[in-house]
Amino acid sequence: MKRYVILVTSPNRKTSENLSKGLVKGKLAACVNRVSGISSRYWWKGRIETAKEELLLIKTNQTKLAALTKWIKAHHPYQVCEILALPVVQGNVDYLKWIDQSLR
Repeated sequence: MKRYVILVTSPNRKTSENLSKGLVKGKLAACVNRVSGISSRYWWKGRIETAKEELLLIKTNQTKLAALTKWIKAHHPYQVCEILALPVVQGNVDYLKWIDQSLR
């Protein structure tokens, strides 16, 4: 089974906490790490913007990916939220099994 690390940025701690709790409680993610204090620079509506954000590192598998994406889009405050799925090529076999077991 394929596993993924999903990158999602959020505007603040409250949003990050709500997203991470909902994803784990709904068994869409086995684990979510919250990285605070990042600075993002990006194009938005024809202008360069800078924002303080948080980054969520979400661990999931192929069977949950579509539902996870749909759930984040429904609960995220951004008009266009970052959801990038990076495939896990290799990892601790026990950890990869734990991801799958956690999502059952």
